[in-house]
Amino acid sequence: MDGGGRVVTATTLEHEAGHAPRIPAAGHHRDVNGGWLRPAVFGAMDGLVSNFALMTGVVGGAASSGTVVLTGLAGLAAGACSMAAGEYTSVASQRELVQAEIEAERLELRRNPHGELAELAQVYVDRGVDPALAHEVARQLSADPDRTLEVHAREELGIDPNDLPSPWVAAGSSFVCFAVGALLPLLPYLLGATSLVPALLLSAAGLFACGAVVARVTARSWWFSGLRQLLLGGAAAGVTYLLGRLIGGQIG
Repeated sequence: MDGGGRVVTATTLEHEAGHAPRIPAAGHHRDVNGGWLRPAVFGAMDGLVSNFALMTGVVGGAASSGTVVLTGLAGLAAGACSMAAGEYTSVASQRELVQAEIEAERLELRRNPHGELAELAQVYVDRGVDPALAHEVARQLSADPDRTLEVHAREELGIDPNDLPSPWVAAGSSFVCFAVGALLPLLPYLLGATSLVPALLLSAAGLFACGAVVARVTARSWWFSGLRQLLLGGAAAGVTYLLGRLIGGQIG
């Protein structure tokens, strides 16, 4: 019971502390923690835009079809490896930093449990919970050491210790999706094309489709997102084509 004689259950405590009872999230929310979605989306976008722009620049320099294919294959391999390495390092570093903060919190809970309990209670007081009830919430949540650490990590650090992104998943998603995106402008040449037109049309369709897919996980409309990506990718390809024409002419 609380100070007013009211029966206080675990569900009541979590609700009044600003937390709804824990419900399995599967099927209710999209993945927004950056585990695989972000590197997959950016990998595909970057692969398509960068390789298309790279190949367009080479075509602008009047290179042969063989040179364009070699350039596209090199861009695909180098870009996919670079993206994967970058994602792995980024996510691994972020994960290590988070784990270090969690360990620091774990040590603080061992050294000063009463101070940490008061700190957690104050969090709920700041949210408008009655001080007596806030202290009871903090006391019950602090009964289990593992749950205590999880609650403090959520409230003080804004993270879930049980749902940290995997650097391997990020790297793998980035590598595969970059390679798929980079393959699109290269595919017509691999199938025997000798001009930029088929690659241009396929890349334009891919750019619009990638933007439209991104809209599925954002609040933007599919046509706006698709058109924006098409314009950005087209601008990048246009710049590299002009540079290719300028530099190729000077070299020639």
